[in-house]
Amino acid sequence: MAALFSCPLFSSYPPFPPRRKHYSSSSPFTLPSPALKFEMSRLVRANLGPELGAAETSSKGAAIIWYKHDLRIDDHPALVAASHHHPMLLPLYIFDHRILSRFSDEMLQLLLFALEDLRKSLKGQGSNLMIRFGNAETVIQHLAREVKATSIYAEEEVEYELRRMLDAVKEALALATVSSAEAYPRMTMWRTPFYGMKNLEDMPESYDGFKKLKLPVVSPVLPTKLPSLEMDLSWGDLPTLYDLKKFVIEVGTSRNKLTSIMSTSELEIDQVVTQGKIGGVNGAALMESNRDMGSSNLTERKRSERSAFVTQQKNSVGGGTGNVLNALAAYLRYLEGTARGEWQEVHERLRQAESRGGASFGALFGSALLLGIISRRRVYHEAIKYEKERSGGFLSPFGYSAITVAAAVDTVCSMEWYWLLALRSQIIERGTYSVRIWRWNGYLIHYTVSGNEGPAVLLVHGFGAFFEHFRYNISHIADSGNRVWAVTLLGFGKSEKPNIVYTEVMWAKLVRDFMIQVVGEPVHLVGNSIGGYFVAIVAGLWPALVKSVILINSAGNVIPEYSAIRLSEDRQTPGAAWLGARLLLLYLRFNIRNIVKSFYPSKMDQADDWLIDEMLRASHDPGVSVVLECVFSFDLSVPLNYLLERFERKVLAIQGMRDPLCDSRAKLACLREHCKGIVTKELDGGHCPHDELPAVVNPVIQEWVMTVEREYTPVGLTR
Repeated sequence: MAALFSCPLFSSYPPFPPRRKHYSSSSPFTLPSPALKFEMSRLVRANLGPELGAAETSSKGAAIIWYKHDLRIDDHPALVAASHHHPMLLPLYIFDHRILSRFSDEMLQLLLFALEDLRKSLKGQGSNLMIRFGNAETVIQHLAREVKATSIYAEEEVEYELRRMLDAVKEALALATVSSAEAYPRMTMWRTPFYGMKNLEDMPESYDGFKKLKLPVVSPVLPTKLPSLEMDLSWGDLPTLYDLKKFVIEVGTSRNKLTSIMSTSELEIDQVVTQGKIGGVNGAALMESNRDMGSSNLTERKRSERSAFVTQQKNSVGGGTGNVLNALAAYLRYLEGTARGEWQEVHERLRQAESRGGASFGALFGSALLLGIISRRRVYHEAIKYEKERSGGFLSPFGYSAITVAAAVDTVCSMEWYWLLALRSQIIERGTYSVRIWRWNGYLIHYTVSGNEGPAVLLVHGFGAFFEHFRYNISHIADSGNRVWAVTLLGFGKSEKPNIVYTEVMWAKLVRDFMIQVVGEPVHLVGNSIGGYFVAIVAGLWPALVKSVILINSAGNVIPEYSAIRLSEDRQTPGAAWLGARLLLLYLRFNIRNIVKSFYPSKMDQADDWLIDEMLRASHDPGVSVVLECVFSFDLSVPLNYLLERFERKVLAIQGMRDPLCDSRAKLACLREHCKGIVTKELDGGHCPHDELPAVVNPVIQEWVMTVEREYTPVGLTR
């Protein structure tokens, strides 16, 4: 694996001569001239690494290009490399539940439109796109044997489940070896490098240190003419949206008993709570309600000519690469105005999606980037090219002249940084726990798990922390016969920090979705500080997911006889929040050591250098100031006693009595009085007793889980 990432072609693809024609939706690509094609061939051969070198020796065989999140022919390094090494290429897309289960309805629509355009683009290059359903390992094993493929090209993944899928494909190919004389196809992993960095080991973990390297951004590569297809194959048809959703629901429900509860995400939170119904919508009913929307063939659906918004929701830019590039051109030129109808539509959607400065780019183009309809480095180069057009060919050291250019560049650079952090954690880092990556709403989330059997326990950290804050709890709680998960929430640690509006309801939804998609069964929820308030929201809104709640110095209030629900994801951030967040960030960086140690009054040495350094590292990540803006708009008005009223005798409050942030005795007194059946445990510790006094806290949690398990009755069924 290390050798693969030292391969120059796949870790730092060389820049090619610049394009001289603009993309347009009607004619998105221009084939390279003979001279340029010769230069491309020379560069490919000159930069062969060990994987591609081996592939070239077997160039008489066919190659399968396995499309996953790279639905384009533009700026596709594997397509260019494979076309030079193999006489026949077989582009393939597999509708595998492990990929589709992560997608919303709108993402499924975008996927189908992208595949439709990709097939059209490949046909224009003399090729085609094969469509298959099922497990990737089975499909590729059979197809490789049918076409006698010698190489399988697949893009590198960082998500845990998708990396497992890639490993399963490799194992299936190895098992398919007919004899020792017939080698199984080689899996060639590739990626589209954004920066000219040849080795991940050279990457600093601090974003400040990374920026000091001043790495150049790699130029995109042009499409290339593909080898002709000489075999008579069954290419398969694209499904309708209805059939695709039916496939996802049926397969997902059979694999995860909590999948149906995900359907509540389609309801407004106020509606769910007001009706008093927490649980899943019947899958058959859900399919029936969407039958009209997806019953007709996708390619026959009417939409505005040249519109970039191809789905019914019209929230995200989609279609093919040419369509997305046209929308990108409109986005970048927002300040210029336009008479073009499809560009006016982009400008209108931009204004609607600008929930805060620069947030519209991720909102509009995030899905296209996730599906790989357009690459991050293509976005960067298109934005920089436009900026140079505005500035007479120069780039100012003081920032970009257009706010849309800044939004596009900042977004893709931030996405690349967190992707590299995630990839590095999967390949290089060797910590106490195995770091895994989960993608939530398109964003990369870090988590870990320990233990192989027993009740499920999920640990949720407080503000400014990360899953490693439970470093002394995870394995110890697991050792007593539990399976323990710990997750780093969006906006913290090494998880992604996108330019969005952060709310406590958003974080609660993340915890809920993690329980459903990753854990897959009801859990004992443990939350520290603001994380305690998040888990209380989860328990209050989706009690069927929760076995018990453990609050460790939890945020939140107690209000007697509270009966109104005001939880909402809508949030008006004060105008001074932008400045306040940046001043707060500076204050925290200079005072973080003293602040954290004040949270550990009994054992200050537990607030060690590693913990402080990791908090400081995260404070320099792109987007961290945006996260801090939520401090000025937090809404903790729904009290703990209201959220936990269904959990009589299933709530444990662990309280460090020397917490500098609150009056611990008064808080416990209120909890005992107004949370019926709550169990409390007082400790001689501060705000983070789980890390300060793990030898005391761990046995308390272990005993609590054992006790609740003996008496467990699902709350969602009893109420």
